[in-house]
Amino acid sequence: MKIVLTALLMRRVLRAYCWSVVHDAPRGLTDRPEVSGSQFGWFEFRNPARPDQLLPLVFRSHLGTRWWAKRMDKGAESSLRDQINTVWFAGDPRFIGVVAAPARKAVAPRRLHLVEQRIEAGSGQCFSEWRATADDIERGRRAGVYPVGHGPVRRGFR
Repeated sequence: MKIVLTALLMRRVLRAYCWSVVHDAPRGLTDRPEVSGSQFGWFEFRNPARPDQLLPLVFRSHLGTRWWAKRMDKGAESSLRDQINTVWFAGDPRFIGVVAAPARKAVAPRRLHLVEQRIEAGSGQCFSEWRATADDIERGRRAGVYPVGHGPVRRGFR
C-alpha cells in the first residue's frame, strides 16, 4: 500500500512541476542533523528564489533506495558514481521533489524516487527565509506538501 501512496504522491509532484536536468548536485548517505525523522540519503538542490542557497531533500523511505545508495556511497566505483552525476529533478527544494537518473541515452528519466524537505521549523530555517511566496506554497500544497509534523487533517484525528 505504501508503494501505491508514494507513486500517487510522485504523480502529484510531476503534475505540479516540470523536469529539469541538474549536474553535480551534492549528495550523500550521512544523516543531516537539521533534518527530522528517518533519512536514507540526500541531495542538495538550489533554492529557486535564492540560487546561492542549497537545500537538502532526503529519501525518507528506504524502499527503492538500494540502487541509489550503491551510487551515492563515497567508496563506490567511479563508474557507478558517474551514473548519478547528472540527475533529473522535478519539484521545489523548499518543499518536495522527484529525483531520477537519466536513461542510458539521457533522453528520459528512470529510477524515480520521492525526495522531501524535512527541515524542522525549530532549526531556524523557514519558508520566509527561503523566500517562498504564497503562490509557491500553494503550488507545493497541490503537489501534496504538508509542514513537518503536520499531515492532512483526517476526520476523527487531531
